[in-house]
Amino acid sequence: MSAIDRICEALARDVAGRTSRRGFLARVGAVLLGTGMLPLLPVARAQHGAPQGAAGGAASNEPDAAALQDPTRCEYWRHCAIDGYLCGCCGGSQSSCPPGTEPSPITWIGTCRNPADGKDYVISYNDCCGKSACGRCACNRNEGDQPIYVPALSNDINWCAGKGGDIVYHCSTAVLVGLAPDGAAK
Repeated sequence: MSAIDRICEALARDVAGRTSRRGFLARVGAVLLGTGMLPLLPVARAQHGAPQGAAGGAASNEPDAAALQDPTRCEYWRHCAIDGYLCGCCGGSQSSCPPGTEPSPITWIGTCRNPADGKDYVISYNDCCGKSACGRCACNRNEGDQPIYVPALSNDINWCAGKGGDIVYHCSTAVLVGLAPDGAAK
């Protein structure tokens, strides 16, 4: 037996004498579970790459002023990074879930420009969970959206999965958090 074989055998026997198979499997399981839960952590989504003057879409495609102020329309300025059904059309409002549903404890955040005052605001998008999908006022605005393997910048995740109980998605709210710090919208 070579010296390398003796050293490897001694190290393997030493590790085997100090650890158990169950302990090893428990540590591997904890690591796998921990990495699987990383997408469930709260994330902040800034609006990257959208035009400064528009709440959504390209400059040639500007929605009319009435649509930018109607919370039941996809073009509403707060909906710049939303993906789902609007709770305002499903029995809820911009800031509250419809009766029979509960807000997910995990939200995503976008920065949207209000065309009325020209200022950028932080908007918290919250999925409402517990009933089957509303099916009304579908809105998929992807300003700043990234592929799902970049969870902090993807609006395609079912955030109801972080709730723990009933994970059925119903609709999404767009709650105004406050003014965005200077330079937040890019």
